[in-house]
Formats: sequence, structure tokens, C-alpha cells
Amino acid sequence: MSEPAVPAAAKHWRAIDGVLLLDKPIGMTSNVALQKARRLLGAAKAGHTGTLDPLATGLLPLLLGEATKFSAGLLNADKTYAAEICFGVTTDTGDSEGAVTARTILPQDIILRVERALPRFLGEQLQTPPMYSAIKQNGRPLYALARQGVEVERAPRRVVFYELEPQAWDVPRFSLRVKCSKGAYIRTLAEDLGRAVGCGAHLTALRRIQVGALDIRRAHTLEALESLPEAERLACLDAVDSLLTDLPAIRLDAAETRRFLHGNPVSRARTQTADVHHGAVRVYGEEANAKVFLGLGDVKDDHTLWPRRVIVKK
Repeated sequence: MSEPAVPAAAKHWRAIDGVLLLDKPIGMTSNVALQKARRLLGAAKAGHTGTLDPLATGLLPLLLGEATKFSAGLLNADKTYAAEICFGVTTDTGDSEGAVTARTILPQDIILRVERALPRFLGEQLQTPPMYSAIKQNGRPLYALARQGVEVERAPRRVVFYELEPQAWDVPRFSLRVKCSKGAYIRTLAEDLGRAVGCGAHLTALRRIQVGALDIRRAHTLEALESLPEAERLACLDAVDSLLTDLPAIRLDAAETRRFLHGNPVSRARTQTADVHHGAVRVYGEEANAKVFLGLGDVKDDHTLWPRRVIVKK
């Protein structure tokens, strides 16, 4: 499927800091979706956190400006998907975009077989990445090799499936909700499940509904963003610190704020950091008598706060 043309360049690029929860449409690469949203906002700097295949839809968090400094948490976060699997048909890509390689008559007890097989895939698994993936080998993405008919050995990866919750059957199609760790391929899960029940399978639909604490219900489509007056589009952005809500917070006074923003450690009294012990924290400071997000810090064992990622004030 050809991708729609990217809109004409914005009149000017702006320094915008924030997070856009985008509902990526089907048939579009994550990078094209990113560039469309970036141009609609006129954002000078932007990136996404975790690629979605063109076949997949759903939550694609886009980080703008200073938010790009905090992408690691989302890249490593657990993901939740709504998936649909078709049994009895296998393809060379593991999904409906590929060529059919085999058709098998479904066993009469297919529903029972799937119910019995699903628990085997819960917990930690060794999963071999598909050839049609963006993983690179010797500098080349595997999908480029696959398109040339070349198949190479791939090392299995440790992934975790936390939830595999059946949703509905419309034989031969089966929908389920999947919560998994980073690096898990739902296409591979579909193929493995098909082999386990003896008739093969492939992924027919995939929608990402959660990334960490971020939820699809708060996402915006490109169409909705484009329909807004340009001046109102920034209201769709979440604050940069929305990426770090799972971390404890520390607030600094004006003098400590200046030290932190200059990359210097801040000595904190034991009573002020006892509730976070040690590790990563959100850091807020005072500027013009207002609470301002300063960045990500580390509390050491001696209760000293060290800057890790600092917001550059414009």
C-alpha cells in the first residue's frame, strides 16, 4: 500500500517541548506518521518511541524538543496490544501483508486447542525475531535481506508475556489482548501459536493500546490534529514530565534549582529524600515562584541528588 504524501513544509519550525500521543493509522510507517505530525505542529525537533509496523495501528508516543531526552523509559516500557490471529493460513511475513505459504484444514476442536496452548506462552519466553523486522545484521535491516529472499540465523531473545487474554472468536479468526515486555513480536506469537495447535496461523490485525502508563484513549489522530486551527494544536500536547509519572518527585528551592540546572549535585537533608531512598527521581524547582519541571535526577546512597537529564531553558 502506498503511503499518503507528507504535507507541505511548515512555514517555520518552532522549539516545542511536549508529548503527543498519536493514534497511528493503518498503512503508514511510524516515521511518516511522525513527520506528518511534526509538520502540523511546526516542531523543530521530534522523535518516536518504538516503531509500529505499517499494518499496525494505535498508540505511537511522539516526543518533541526536550522530551526526546526522556525516551528511554518508553522504549523499555511494557506494551499492550489488541491482536487478531487467523488460524489455518501461514504467510511468509507472519502477517496479512505477506504471501500465503500454506493452507491447512482447521481441526474441529480448534477453540479448545487454542485455550489449552495459550498458557504455555505466558511468562518468560525465548522468541526468535522474524526476518521481516527492523533488526539489523551487519548494518542491514533484516527485512531488506528478506525481500531479496535471503534468510539468516537470528539469535533468540528473552521476552515476557504478562497477559494473554482471549476476547472473541469468529472462526478461523481469534482476537486477544496481549501485554508483553519490550522486544516481543506479536507476529511471532501468532506463528508460534499456530504451530502449537497444528494448523498454522498469521497475524491479521494489531492495535497498540498502551505503552507503559500511556493509553490510547488519550491519543489524537492525524485527521483530528489537522482539522484544528494551527493555534489550537499545541493544546493536544502533554507536558514533558508526563513520561515520568511512575517516578517519585523532589522539589528544589531557588538556589538548589540553579545548581541542578548547571549540572551540579545538590546536597539534600536525609529527611527530604528518605521517601525515595535512592535512584531515579523527577526533579522540580522554583522559577518566578512557580513549580517547574527541571529534569531527571539520581539520588545516591548519601542522599545527594545528581542531575541525569536536565531541561534546557529557552
